[in-house]
Amino acid sequence: MVEAIADTIAIETLVVTLKEQLRWSSINLTEVMDKGLRLESSFFNIEGKHAREVVRDCQGKKKPLWGDKGLTTGYHRPRFKRTFLEKSDFPIYQPSQINEICPKPNLFISKLTNTDIEKLKVEKGQILLTCSGTIGNVTLVSNTLNNLIFSHDLIRLTAKVESDAGYIFAFLRTKTGNLLINTNNYGAVVQHIEPEHLESIIIPDPNSEIKNKIGNLVLDSFELRDQSNDLVKEAEKLLISELNLPTIDEFNQKYQDKKSDIRSFEVKLSKLEGRFDASNHLPIVHAIVEHLNKYSGEVTTLCDNRVSQSIILPGRFKRVYVKEGQGVVFFGGKQLLELDPSGKKYLSLSFHEGRINKELTLTENMVLITCSGTIGKVNIVPKHWQGWTANQHIIRVVPADKNISGYIYCWLASDYGYQLITHFKYGAVVDEIDKNQVSNIQIPLLANKDAQKKINDLVLDANQKRYNAYLLEQQAINMVNNQVLNIG
Repeated sequence: MVEAIADTIAIETLVVTLKEQLRWSSINLTEVMDKGLRLESSFFNIEGKHAREVVRDCQGKKKPLWGDKGLTTGYHRPRFKRTFLEKSDFPIYQPSQINEICPKPNLFISKLTNTDIEKLKVEKGQILLTCSGTIGNVTLVSNTLNNLIFSHDLIRLTAKVESDAGYIFAFLRTKTGNLLINTNNYGAVVQHIEPEHLESIIIPDPNSEIKNKIGNLVLDSFELRDQSNDLVKEAEKLLISELNLPTIDEFNQKYQDKKSDIRSFEVKLSKLEGRFDASNHLPIVHAIVEHLNKYSGEVTTLCDNRVSQSIILPGRFKRVYVKEGQGVVFFGGKQLLELDPSGKKYLSLSFHEGRINKELTLTENMVLITCSGTIGKVNIVPKHWQGWTANQHIIRVVPADKNISGYIYCWLASDYGYQLITHFKYGAVVDEIDKNQVSNIQIPLLANKDAQKKINDLVLDANQKRYNAYLLEQQAINMVNNQVLNIG
């Protein structure tokens, strides 16, 4: 009898728990009709509807995001057929790069491309919003992005009141703001947006004091990002000077017949090292290494214990995700270059605690390298990533100590380091590199130890500024949530 009662209580507890976890919403018949009589719950995003209710319940003025009565004007460029070149004076950036802290171009278009290239350039103070594919990623144009060419899949917004730009950016960075962009009035997920769609998105328009406080935090955050990028550029410039490095294009690439469109070169049998793929023996790699041997104090490899403590490549595993706040932050190589990785997920600690502690956890100043798919993206772990985790497509280089971590990053993130990383890649469909190959990447140690220390310290200073920039942005987002949306 006691056991029967206990079983009944356990079942009732389970039912209550399931009810508490169940997400539900009522749908009007009109909404079902407008959706083509579709009854799938995915067509009626509950969180999107809730976001609109949060804004509706806000006290104070509200305005459309865009339009005659809105807070911004905006446009996006028409589609055009791109004429790509291997190199030109017109590097073009992709919408997916707007959240990268210091994006680098990997595509170049011809000046003969049938579009107005000048109008593809973004301007300082604009708010950029991705409008196709991944919708709702947002950034503010500061010195880093100013005057760069971006493709057409971006809406360029300009605040009618210049000082409102930071507030608008911070609002769109909140979960509520992102949901408003990603769902229509019924909550259904959208696949593409035009500037005109933003006219139906109503956002709070608080008093100038609150908007200015939030906006100033955002502007200070982006100023710190610009300063960090300047420090990294200064470090790289010093590295190039100390090693007397020419531009990457100036390295003598010894091909057999320079007049032919087919590039060919010879490799001695003793140098094959079991690799018959041409990319592993490119002349530019040998030219770089020869130059380093001539101008550096010493050329060693990443596995040298003076350079690194260890190099970690996590194994593949089936992931168990949990809700925000219930697990540890988890992201992938696609987000590696972002200050605050977009699309973060959360790994279950109870399922993955051993793996997290052994190989997934990130520590400050660890150097990360993407090793699958897009090879050779490099970043140094900022302080706010301490304790976060990343997937198995990222190799971790644990520096010997903080006195060389910034220098490792500076070398690997350079054009020269990129060549030494990527020539190892293999794979017929998906490119890969492994732990052993990364261990054998050459790194020059400078004869001028003071210069090497300065390079290291410049990068670490830049990394600290990125951490401070993150804190300011989070403070701005929290102010929107607490003082504008009242959902803190």
